[in-house]
Amino acid sequence: MSTTPSPPDPSPYPSNEAPDVVRLQRRLAPLLAVVAGMVDVIGFLGLGIFTAHVTGNLVVIAALLVRGGPPNIAQILAVPMFIVAVAAVWLIAKGSGRRGPALARPLLLVHFLLLTCVLIVSVIYDPAANPHGLRRLIVAMIAVSAMASQFALLRLAMPVAPSTAVMTGNLTNTVLSLLDTLSRSQPLMPGAKERLKKTLDLVIGFFAGGMVGAAAVSWLGDWAWSLPVVLAGVAVALGKNKFPIRDASASAS
Repeated sequence: MSTTPSPPDPSPYPSNEAPDVVRLQRRLAPLLAVVAGMVDVIGFLGLGIFTAHVTGNLVVIAALLVRGGPPNIAQILAVPMFIVAVAAVWLIAKGSGRRGPALARPLLLVHFLLLTCVLIVSVIYDPAANPHGLRRLIVAMIAVSAMASQFALLRLAMPVAPSTAVMTGNLTNTVLSLLDTLSRSQPLMPGAKERLKKTLDLVIGFFAGGMVGAAAVSWLGDWAWSLPVVLAGVAVALGKNKFPIRDASASAS
């Protein structure tokens, strides 16, 4: 009697790694969402740019090109800097000889070091004292690079994880999953309850991070950057995993 072959595993990871990857995502994603909220708000209030949202900077650039007005050099440079930073993280990942979730900790360390640089330069040079100065521009570009590294590490180390900084998609998934969960009829999307919990945690975490970041700017000034630095350090510790290092030849075989 013939049997129907089982469908292939949709997971991009070997079956023995999948449970550990899920745990890693559950630990890191909400924490990184808080970091993203903090960095975006602190960057917006202290540096005048969106450090985590390329969309916002592209909108400003388009408006300036069409309607004119004084250019914001930091916002203009943020887009190519984001591209360069993502490419640099890719090069680091390639040079490490690691693949998949084994990349999490080294790339989280890059993220932590970049945020630490933002804190050190901000505290030493007080970029807010000169809104159009070179030091403020340097701090802004390092902050953009830090967030670019966070985007890249998620896509490279945990490609199935939802975004920790782009809340438009997460909010859409949250609303749709909530409606599917509350509906008594057949849901339109599979796994609505699990998706709801996952994306709702990220939306709440990002918003909470933004609130804390805004308060920190008022109370701590340039030292507000110490909060995302601390949380990024916690993420490095949580990113410790037992995944083997798999190079390209091993993964292809």
